[in-house]
Amino acid sequence: MRHSLENLPYRAIRNGPDLTSGTDGGVLILDKPEDITSMDAVNYVRRIYRTQQVGHTGTLDPIATGVLVMLVGRAVKVCEYTTGENKRYKASLRLGVTTDSGDITGQTLSVHEGALPSADEVKAAAASLIGERDQLPPMLSAVRVNGRRLYEIAREGGEIERRARRIRIDSIGVEPGETDADYTLDISCSGGTFIRTVCTEIGDILGCGGTMSALRRIGAGDFDILQAHTIEQLASMTDEELISLLRPAESVLTGCEKLNLPDFFGSLARHGNRIYLKKIRKSYPVGTRLRLCDSKGFFALGEVREYDDGTAVKPIKAFWTEKTQDGAAK
Repeated sequence: MRHSLENLPYRAIRNGPDLTSGTDGGVLILDKPEDITSMDAVNYVRRIYRTQQVGHTGTLDPIATGVLVMLVGRAVKVCEYTTGENKRYKASLRLGVTTDSGDITGQTLSVHEGALPSADEVKAAAASLIGERDQLPPMLSAVRVNGRRLYEIAREGGEIERRARRIRIDSIGVEPGETDADYTLDISCSGGTFIRTVCTEIGDILGCGGTMSALRRIGAGDFDILQAHTIEQLASMTDEELISLLRPAESVLTGCEKLNLPDFFGSLARHGNRIYLKKIRKSYPVGTRLRLCDSKGFFALGEVREYDDGTAVKPIKAFWTEKTQDGAAK
């Protein structure tokens, strides 16, 4: 049954001020249920935290459950810098069936007749996909082409040319299920990898076809399912408990090296000034993104750029406010 806001306990229909008002907001790890979209999840969290400033770092299909990293309040500012985080999934593969969507919710295109491959053959097929390669996004996906989502075009009966994207699969564990057709895949991969496509690729390699019958994301970046909370759990919490769940925005930027600046240079950077690396005796390649910190903590995401006077790090996304621009609340 599809979830709806009306099914939430009354406590989730909250009145009062934005819970993130006057704060830096933060990162919430949600355990998304099945049969809602990632945008539905955003709307739930908006309702619960009483704020319109909510985003997420990686779409999950309605069929999928598990880790959805939510950005609440001012933390939405890091959204554009988090799309490349590594992911880990538990997926259910069903052999002998192909569908138009690549998962069990689609229309059946073919059913295999005869014996299915052995478990060893399935493991070998899965192992052949490990590594870096190009993957074509499925038509039923949230990828944008010419300003439109592919699934919008597909639902109108259309199909357009898509550009393959570079993805990486680090490992695929394979465990037999209750029938000869069913397997559980434990996949560690780069962000942007379509697990439905991985399942259909395994079926194609084996010659019997395959589709994804279930999907659960159990890890995203440094976050895992043990840190996640369900919508029902959030709806039953007090305002104080909800605020305490929010992690610093910096926690989704751990892929960027931390640069600790002396307070003098930290103050300059907090006012938007570039910091020349020769003055702080540091060296980074041009284009490197850094978490800028001083004795008061993290305050901006910076990028190393080349200028006439040399290489410098420039704040490109500020997390200070007028009250904390000089490193401390006024």
